[in-house]
Amino acid sequence: MADERPAAGGQAGDYVTLAKPRLNLLVVATTLAGYYMASPHARGWPLLLHTLVGTALVASGASAFNQLLEIESDGLMRRTRARPLPSGRILPERAKAFAVALSILGLVELALAVNLLAAAVALATLLTYTVFYTPLKKRTSLATVIGGVPGALPPMIGWAAVRGNLSIEAWILFGIVFLWQMPHFLAIAWMYREDYKRAGFPLLPIVEPDGASTGRQAVLYAAALLPVSLAPTAAAMAGTMYLAGAAVLGLAFLALAVQFARHRTAADARRLFFGSITYLPLLWILMVVNRVAS
Repeated sequence: MADERPAAGGQAGDYVTLAKPRLNLLVVATTLAGYYMASPHARGWPLLLHTLVGTALVASGASAFNQLLEIESDGLMRRTRARPLPSGRILPERAKAFAVALSILGLVELALAVNLLAAAVALATLLTYTVFYTPLKKRTSLATVIGGVPGALPPMIGWAAVRGNLSIEAWILFGIVFLWQMPHFLAIAWMYREDYKRAGFPLLPIVEPDGASTGRQAVLYAAALLPVSLAPTAAAMAGTMYLAGAAVLGLAFLALAVQFARHRTAADARRLFFGSITYLPLLWILMVVNRVAS
């Protein structure tokens, strides 16, 4: 995660930066996975397109709100001080209008072109991210856990779009993403702990600087993820091919967390971070391919 530079393309590029398209690509991908796990032969391209576009708009609005609420903090951190708001390239009132417009457009698209449940889950994602998670980041290290909730809701949007319900299968997908996020976030927090400390975020590596708790929690969440990642087979969502692949991926991810917990070096944190961003796409691909082929 390199320092963020001024966007190419002038102010239009700055508005794109405000929407965080690279980060929201993962949101769209997890929504897509939930959609296909609900039904590999769902109701055609229009529904899929409206689901993904609506979700992307809401996620982009949430990202803009997040930066609006953290202008001061972003200005104190090396990797975020060049963002459009702390650098003064976009005025806060314009960023607010941009965030509101994106959020409303996305929610309306989901409500009218998909279904009300998908829109409701997207609204819950927006609210938990902006009203609860973002303000709590300055107050408690537990904000990381709370932030895992909006991060884990996108596959449920995809599921709700097709099925119109939130059955146990949807909650299994939620559980996978929620547990995956914790080692991922903890690795980032450890790598950038000085930056977060400078901005006044009481993350776990700052509250307990020796890193023992950070490493222990990374291992606990990775260990909890392993059986939950196998649950799609038990729920008849995937077969033995997925079961074997998910077990291998889960053990490899757990090994990276254990290595980080033992040594807590920057290199170990970086390996855990890159392992996390490799693990989830591979798991989704394995799950969806197995589902489509079944």
